[in-house]
Amino acid sequence: MSLHDTFLQNPNRRYIMFGGKGGLGKTTFSAATAFWLAKQGHKVLVFSVDPQASLSDIFEKDIFGKGAVEIMPNLFAQEIDADKRIHDYQEEIRQKIRDMYGMEEIPEEIENYIQAAAAEPAMEESAIFDEVVDIVVSGEYDYYIYDLVPLGHALYYLSMASVYDQWIDKITALREEMAEYEQVASVMRRDKESEEDQILRELQYIKHRINKSSSILTDKEKTSFYFVLIPEEMIILDTLKAAGLFAKFDVPLAGYIVNRVIPPELSAQHIPDYLRNRIAMQKKYISEIDEVFKDQVLATVPEFERDITGLAMIERVADALFENGGSHD
Repeated sequence: MSLHDTFLQNPNRRYIMFGGKGGLGKTTFSAATAFWLAKQGHKVLVFSVDPQASLSDIFEKDIFGKGAVEIMPNLFAQEIDADKRIHDYQEEIRQKIRDMYGMEEIPEEIENYIQAAAAEPAMEESAIFDEVVDIVVSGEYDYYIYDLVPLGHALYYLSMASVYDQWIDKITALREEMAEYEQVASVMRRDKESEEDQILRELQYIKHRINKSSSILTDKEKTSFYFVLIPEEMIILDTLKAAGLFAKFDVPLAGYIVNRVIPPELSAQHIPDYLRNRIAMQKKYISEIDEVFKDQVLATVPEFERDITGLAMIERVADALFENGGSHD
């Protein structure tokens, strides 16, 4: 089966993820898939959750932190700015404190706490995850193409939903437990209850958003996850390990794409020895990939002569993925 076939046979899979080690072509394939789908008449958003990603470079357009930017008809791209999201969090907290306590200015010790909280190592990941939830639950596009962070961090994002879910369950249960002891209260107490119930409703709203997002990410009917690898020994081993870990999170693995294959027909030409040796090495590892991943390899993409930037090059990659058979020989 080819990558093209998997899209035709699974029209309800509208959430597409590309994963793999850094530098293997995830961002390129995310952009090329979005391009191809947009050409089919679908409204597509390709977005990156990787701070090191380069959708701006690939599309030759500054999109970082600007929300969804139209690249061409039907195709929109977005790079998430975690720092901006954290800044928005901080301002939201300040405003809630002002409203709750009738303050015009935030006391210095509270401001220091807000600044310190934003410096927590997990804050950036939390901010990005929250924006991903916003994007996923919006339902504005026909297809959502995720350019995931490298493997180790991707597992973190995929586990975030269950971590948040468990935490909110505990907080909600505590609040509901407390409510049982608050049946008799003064007017002042009822005012406080009203505040606490508002907090509880906000927690339940967050829980709903996270559950909706995580259910999409693990829904085999709606989501496809593709591993990108190249014909090298360590990459094959790393991909095997990662596939096993992803299975534990019920990620719907749809197949593998082999990238940067040097055309073997070059061997018949006069080429330098190092290139001939690389072709021989790749041939060995492609055979290994055939043995290990079998019919799960959906496309083999050649090494291109230049960087993939601009729509003309993206179209060439899209053709290699979907139109030139898109199959693995």
